[in-house]
Formats: sequence, C-alpha cells, structure tokens
Amino acid sequence: MTGFTQMARVAVAGLAILIALPVPAHADSAAERLAEAAAVLRQILAAPDQGLPTDVLAKAHCVVIVPGLKKAGFIVGGTYGRGFITCRRQGKGAWSAPAALRMEGGSFGFQVGATESDVILLLMDQTAVDGVLRSRFTLGAGVEAVAGPVGRGVGAATEGTMNARILSYTLSRGVFAGATAGGASIRQDLDENKEMYGKELTTREVLEGKVTPPKAAAELLELLGKHSRD
Repeated sequence: MTGFTQMARVAVAGLAILIALPVPAHADSAAERLAEAAAVLRQILAAPDQGLPTDVLAKAHCVVIVPGLKKAGFIVGGTYGRGFITCRRQGKGAWSAPAALRMEGGSFGFQVGATESDVILLLMDQTAVDGVLRSRFTLGAGVEAVAGPVGRGVGAATEGTMNARILSYTLSRGVFAGATAGGASIRQDLDENKEMYGKELTTREVLEGKVTPPKAAAELLELLGKHSRD
C-alpha cells in the first residue's frame, strides 16, 4: 500500500500542475491574447534566415496562433492554450475577423517539469479548415499536422510538405522551428468570442465575416495581409 500511496501522491501533484495551467498571469483578456498573437507572428516574420516562409504563408487558407501553449506533467501530462484562427477572405491580403480557440491535449509517461511555447498552424486546404471548424477537432485523427519548412525562400515545394493539409510550427525560447503535432484537440472558445464581439458566435459565424474585427486584432490582421500576398 505504501508504494501505491506514493504513486497516488505523485499523480495528484502532477494533476495539480495541470489544473494550474489554464490561468496565465500574462494574458487575462482576449485583447491581451490578440496582442500576444500579433507579437508571435511579428517575431517569426522578422527572423532574417530562420523565419516563416512568406511564400508558404501566401498559400495558407487559415492561420491558427496559440501564444503561450503550456505543457506540464509528472506521470500525468497535458497541454493547454488559448488562441485564435483567422482565414482568407476575398480580396488580396484580406483576412477574416479572428475567432477564439482552445487547444488541449494529454499524454501519459514520465514528463517532468513544465514548458511553454507558441504554436502556429497553417491550414493549407479546405479539408483542414472544415476539420477545425467542427466543435472539436483532434490533430492526427484523419488530418496529420506536418512540420513546416523554415527559412526564407524555402517554399512549400518539399516532398514532406507539398501535399500537407496542416503545417505546424513552434516558437520556444526564441527558437522557431517546424514541429510535428498530434493528439492535441482544438475546440471553439464561445466565451472568448462573446467577450470580443458582445454576443454568442460560433467559429464559423465569425470567419464567415458576420462581425467586424475588434480593434485589438488590427496589428495581427495587418501583419497577415502584408506578408501573405500571392
């Protein structure tokens, strides 16, 4: 019983870490998270040699940015983050108002410590978009997230990314890289949509252009428009 009790205590400690994750001290509002998302995009676009290829971004149907995705665990592990999705609209360099999303996931194994990274997903075709627009979507369940190419002028013309439906990137401790992703679920954040737009709206309703983007989203949309022109 002693061994079982010790394992139970460790598991409880791990769960306590995970429970604490959804309350980020640095971003308590949708406006603050939008500013963080813009800062993430600005940083990876500004990198001289190891940034996000703009010719890849130009081909994306939608962009998901989750600033400060947290991962922690000790025996029991998990991830949690809140971010946004915005999709192309008709017109050169035009992007929709952002809709709020939550990214969550879990894993089992000895994962000691906690990490935080920014996650960027490029949805490259309508199948990927339709998946994310469902009330809940799991990366890797029918639609794989492939590590995206990094570097100026690289483009999407590599064997591993030519037909990818989702390209995945992370920015951690100042290092930007393509990263495989699987198992994390993405779901719409109706509470945050209501905070931004003053009424209950689904992700699809926001992306269909039924609302005006909030002022806090101006920098994010400006960056996307400037760096994603065909």
